Amino acid sequence: MPRPSLIDVDLDAIRHNVRVIGGLVAPAQVCVVVKADGYGHGAAAAATAATDGGAAWLAVALAAEGAELRDAGVTAPVLVLSEPTEAELRLAAEVDLTPTLYSPRGVDTAAAIRPGWRVQVKVDTGMHRVGVRPEHALDLVRRVADSGLELGGVFTHLALADAPERSENELQLDRFDTVLAELGAAGIDPGLRHAANSAGALHIARSRHDLVRVGLAAYGVAPASAPPVELRPALRLRSRVSFINPVPAGEGVSYGWHRIVDRPTSVAVVPVGYADGVPRNLGLTGGEVLIGGHRRPILGVVTMDQLMVDVTDGPAAGVGDEVVLLGEQGGERITPSEWAERLGTIPYEILVGFGSRMARAYPS
Repeated sequence: MPRPSLIDVDLDAIRHNVRVIGGLVAPAQVCVVVKADGYGHGAAAAATAATDGGAAWLAVALAAEGAELRDAGVTAPVLVLSEPTEAELRLAAEVDLTPTLYSPRGVDTAAAIRPGWRVQVKVDTGMHRVGVRPEHALDLVRRVADSGLELGGVFTHLALADAPERSENELQLDRFDTVLAELGAAGIDPGLRHAANSAGALHIARSRHDLVRVGLAAYGVAPASAPPVELRPALRLRSRVSFINPVPAGEGVSYGWHRIVDRPTSVAVVPVGYADGVPRNLGLTGGEVLIGGHRRPILGVVTMDQLMVDVTDGPAAGVGDEVVLLGEQGGERITPSEWAERLGTIPYEILVGFGSRMARAYPS
């Protein structure tokens, strides 16, 4: 008997989201980021849906992630977003990925592994994570050419795009434009120019350039304020009630008895927990689930494999009833953004946190 807890992924929603984003940002192309197992949606399935929706590129964090896409039959161009190690560069060359470079050593290593390789250079305009400093970008790009590599693109990453009104976004884009102008003055074609992540693509038109890199938005979750296009959530996390437990007034529920019930309470047990990616503190911060189209509060801490829900009020709940933790049921919806707001984090962390034992299904 299959486990009742699983994630449904709506691939049509991903196709739709990529199409509408592509229409918004045109003539820029769309690159869909499918790192971290496609933000928890399943990388290969998400990649195929993205290209069906018009994505020209895909992006991953690790060469191994790109290799998994190739093993699954994905043939679209794949950009590795950070500079790979030598071993990773060899794998990237073997499966035909596009590496990102930002150090002299990376350039020299890539050239030795695959002469003539078409690569991209990342410029650090203010994220201060990885990338070549703007004042050294021209020298590094010249090194790319002198080494026999081909420059396929130059890009940067916005640190504050989730707050599109912040002036620091303009500062970063000004720095990027300065690098592009220096390359132009030197007679160098930068190839694809890109700076926009999901928030930039949706809210900062200046950042779109030739390509936008969308992750969260492709999966139907708005990264900032209300998006200018309709995004459809692609992920639905569901389970079923496995047990109904009557708890007398004055008793506690779950580890630590953080929640003492003040009346006789009907508690539904749901077989999904923090080992699956449901945050342990979700119930302590007001988290709810949907049963019978009604919101029901989680009681106490989420345990490793199970959580408990108060079903005393509202329509009676029984063993086998569907439980929706994320997604829609009966006109109500719980979103990753709601969880993130309750837990003081971001929806990215919610989506990538679902464990490998949580099966993914792709309803047609």
